[in-house]
Amino acid sequence: MPYKFVEDLSVADVAFVASGDSLEELFESSALATTNVMVKDLKKIEFKKRRKITVSDKSIEKLLFNFLQEIIYVKDAELLVFGKYNVRIKDRAGTYSLVCIAFSEKIDMEKHELVVDVKAVTYHLFEVKQEGKKWKAKVILDI
Repeated sequence: MPYKFVEDLSVADVAFVASGDSLEELFESSALATTNVMVKDLKKIEFKKRRKITVSDKSIEKLLFNFLQEIIYVKDAELLVFGKYNVRIKDRAGTYSLVCIAFSEKIDMEKHELVVDVKAVTYHLFEVKQEGKKWKAKVILDI
């Protein structure tokens, strides 16, 4: 799942552009990018715990925003970092619902090299769009 960090998009925060062949793949890529801002090596995260994450909204943009915010909240509240995301999205009468099974473990300062602490997703330049058959998102995280 491709994503790349964009250095010249934001000076004080971390920005990334994620893509996917489907909405689900886009959301998984965005989630991994968000986690990768916090943890240097995602391969060191073991899948010890499963966590169900659910969010819904009338817009795809807000759905992604809320999903990433939930990942940050769980990291802060429960000290869990996720290394894998299985996302399913359904459109029900104009409302999108997301169910994600995320695999995680507790943050271990000796095992996980923490990079920066993500505080929140920002709306600045935030976008989700479809280009041909690909989906793309631009996200800036407040650190």
